[in-house]
Amino acid sequence: GGGELHGAVEVLRRSAPALGCAFAIDSSSATLPVTLRCAKTLGIPTDLAEFALPLGATINMNGTALYEALTVIFIAQLHGVKLGIGTTIVIALTSTIAAVGAAAIPSAGLVTMLIVLQAAGLEEFSGDIGILMSVDWFLDRLRTVVNVEGDLFVASAVAAWEGKEGGGGGGGIARATRAAR
Repeated sequence: GGGELHGAVEVLRRSAPALGCAFAIDSSSATLPVTLRCAKTLGIPTDLAEFALPLGATINMNGTALYEALTVIFIAQLHGVKLGIGTTIVIALTSTIAAVGAAAIPSAGLVTMLIVLQAAGLEEFSGDIGILMSVDWFLDRLRTVVNVEGDLFVASAVAAWEGKEGGGGGGGIARATRAAR
């Protein structure tokens, strides 16, 4: 039931169908029905799952944010550009914001990576993104798996927290989602 705290390995095991679907389909949004079924097997209350997972599929693009930041840093290193701490912080912040703004469609991160390159003053190397296109189809599937798993981990943790804080009947978030209906 809701409120159980599952270990990371158990969450991964019970999330396997959603992760396989995310890898195959390459879209967090298209994977959502399978993700919701996995949430049920994790004991995440329906109200919480129906609120958190669609929201996560839309704005939780942590795989994309990590990919964009690391790739822009790699491109700078490839061309011998030394990045200061300020530029590195700009890359981290811009990649996070750009990833949240990215559409939940395959390879959207390639488009938003241009924003990160420009923010870091590396727009002269934007042609390197063309080289990435040859492997991005595979990397995007891995990013999608990371995004879907992040959604399920957070929903599972909130369900456990809500169960403890709310005396097993669902805490503030579960009450708020019921009241919003």
